[in-house]
Amino acid sequence: MVGFLILLAIVVVIGFWGVGIYNGLVTARNAFKNAFAQIDVQLQRRFDLIPNLVEVAKKYMAHERETLEAVIAARSAAQAGLAAAKANPGDAEAMAQLAATQGQLSAGLGRLMMVAEAYPDLKANQNMMQLTEELTSTENKVAFARQAFNDAVMSYNNKREVFPSSIFAGMFNFAAAALLEIPAEKQAEVRAAPKVEF
Repeated sequence: MVGFLILLAIVVVIGFWGVGIYNGLVTARNAFKNAFAQIDVQLQRRFDLIPNLVEVAKKYMAHERETLEAVIAARSAAQAGLAAAKANPGDAEAMAQLAATQGQLSAGLGRLMMVAEAYPDLKANQNMMQLTEELTSTENKVAFARQAFNDAVMSYNNKREVFPSSIFAGMFNFAAAALLEIPAEKQAEVRAAPKVEF
């Protein structure tokens, strides 16, 4: 009888220990999904600002239509990338697509800002100044949200890879999550100063 009680106590302790590991994995997965939701909020704010920015710039930059259209096209591609990533946050392919489309949008916006520098009336326009300030603030928030997401993904991946959590992660199909990084082939393009030609 005493042996049975000891065995029962061991089984209960192991059960609680297993539940704790499983719950820790679920909590970490939910944390990185929540962190991605914060990226979604900031990117959506960014997407909402861009048409207003382009509309104000159109009045001054009539012969820069190609630059303006490139920004609008990049915005559409970035929205599609965000939609794919929202469907499966942490999926490597979705994160790569999101990073690539966001990089293209950032590069397009950078070119727009560089071209806008050549138009003193546009630079002095109150709406343009306000939109530029809001966009800059949003870009900073996106960067912070991306860092928080990457930190949460790293924490989740660490939790699922360490022993004994790795056993439970394999048993219950806790897949690895991907970081949101700028692809290596796009880093130079995103970080390069755009060329302005007239």
